[in-house]
Order: sequence, then C-alpha cells, then structure tokens
Amino acid sequence: MNGIDLPKLRNAEYLQFIKNYLAIVLRNDPTVLKILAKYDALVGKGNELDALFKKILANEKTAEILALDERRDDAVNGIYYVAQGYDYHFDPTLKSAGTLIKESFSVYGGGISRLNYQAETATITSLIMDWENKAPLVGAFTTLNLTAWKNELKAANIAFDEKFLDRTQEYGDATPENLKSKREETNVVYYALRDRIDAYHLLAETTPSPYTTVINQLNALIDQYNSLLNNRAPEVPPTA
Repeated sequence: MNGIDLPKLRNAEYLQFIKNYLAIVLRNDPTVLKILAKYDALVGKGNELDALFKKILANEKTAEILALDERRDDAVNGIYYVAQGYDYHFDPTLKSAGTLIKESFSVYGGGISRLNYQAETATITSLIMDWENKAPLVGAFTTLNLTAWKNELKAANIAFDEKFLDRTQEYGDATPENLKSKREETNVVYYALRDRIDAYHLLAETTPSPYTTVINQLNALIDQYNSLLNNRAPEVPPTA
C-alpha cells in the first residue's frame, strides 16, 4: 500500500483521511477480509479523535487563537522572504542586511510555523530577542525598513500566548488529552490495519488476491491526499 506523511496533514484533513479510509474498508466488508478487529480499533480511535477535535473547536477562544497563529505565521514568513530577496540584492549594504536576517532564522532550525503552539511561541520570542538586542541585527532591520514588521510579529506572538493561556485555564483538567497525542495513538492503529491488509495480500494463495480491490481503492485515496500535500504552497521559510 502507498505511503503518506500523516504528520503533514492538518488536523481537519487528518480526521477526514481516517474517515475516508475507514469508509473504503467498510465497503469492502472487513469481516470477509478478516480485518474486523483492526478495523474496529481504528474506528474507535477515529471517534475519540473526532470528539476531541469538536471539543477543541467548540471553545470560543479557539477561533481567535487560530487567527492569531495565522497572523504571526504571516509575519515570520514575510520577514524571512523579504530578507531572502535582499540576500540577492546588488547593493552590498542591503545584501548584507538581508543575509544577516535570513541567517538569524537558521539558528532555530527550519519550519517555525509547523512547530506546536508552545514551541513556536518560544522560538519567535527568542528570535525577536536576537533582533532587538544584537546590534548587527538591529541595524539590519533598520536598513531594510523591517522594524514595523518585527513589531507586528512581536505583538501577534504576545497576543497569541495570552489567548492560549486563557484557553488553557478554561480547559483545566477537563481536557487532559490533546490532538497531537491522540493523532499519534491513531497513527499506531492506522498502521496496524494497513500492515495487516498488506500482509494478507502478500500471503494470499489465490490470483488475483482478494485484497487487490481494497488496496487499489485505498491507494487512490492516499494518492489524492499526497497530491494535496505536494500542491500546497510552502507554509514555512526554508533555511539555508
């Protein structure tokens, strides 16, 4: 069966993928395919994930958090790509400023806007401290007229952190699980079902294998989601 990079799917996409996957298996009769136990296990995890996803979305602060996260992602990506552009500038002063800012990102690794909420908040805070306290970087932001953009990122990050803490206080002990850990649990069960189908297919003594149809259908589904991932515009700045 084809592979798919599950962590790259957004939460809503991931949930829909699991639902679609289960629907295809059900249409092919998991009892006849001798995979009912593995199928039922994934149904259970999918239901748990669905309930948690709805619970999180139901909180009124979640929409505000999502908007603030998008706002700071736009700012961090915007600063990076402007700096990257100046990194190719013909003017040595502007080029040097662009290079300094671009390289300041690499200290913290790639994919800032793909980090979990807490890690992204901490990373952006550290970046801004560098930009505001290291003289060469302060000068680079002034040279490229990016100080206002830096201030926008700082404001968005602070607002995000405050709103996130507000929501966390509201959750209290009511939601000890989180989507990330629940997705990881679901992944384990998903792979168990996938591997069981593949194993029975390889061991089939009849030609064609009774698992060929379901595998082809599931691969078609996986290919659609892989196309979605491949065609998505870059969401995070790369690092040199």
